[in-house]
Amino acid sequence: MEVVSKEPGSKEAAARESALETLRDYTRSLPPLAAIQARITAYDGHRLGLAAPLAANVNDKGSAFGGSMTSLMTYAGWGLVTLQLQQAGVRADVFVADSKVRYLKPLYADLRAEAMLAPEQSWELFLATLAQRGRARIHLQARMIGTEGEIMADLAGRYVAIAKG
Repeated sequence: MEVVSKEPGSKEAAARESALETLRDYTRSLPPLAAIQARITAYDGHRLGLAAPLAANVNDKGSAFGGSMTSLMTYAGWGLVTLQLQQAGVRADVFVADSKVRYLKPLYADLRAEAMLAPEQSWELFLATLAQRGRARIHLQARMIGTEGEIMADLAGRYVAIAKG
């Protein structure tokens, strides 16, 4: 997955890039994300990818610290919701309502997370509900990817948006 736009120069591409740059700035400004050295690596309009170096997130066994993995996956989900809202021109605060994490295998490489919409979920319904009620929730999936593309950990999360103003 890489950062791509469907039609370079289109309003959609410009909105996507603007939203992505705002999220990059926000990522750099948050102390917890700065501590784990998180960075955005990809966004295709449906999935958001993040990475962080193992050296800044290593545990006593030489593998990735579980808390860092959870933080990166949680933020990937939060960032994906935030990007979708920004691209739709909607001002809202985004919160993590709850999540469940499974650690499947130790990760001995740099951390790579990606977040995407969970099955049976719809951005259109989420945005319509937010417009109608002033708040909405959506379920996302995030996963930590190993060097061979295998899933090292996964997160199922529920995110809530509350309209501003």
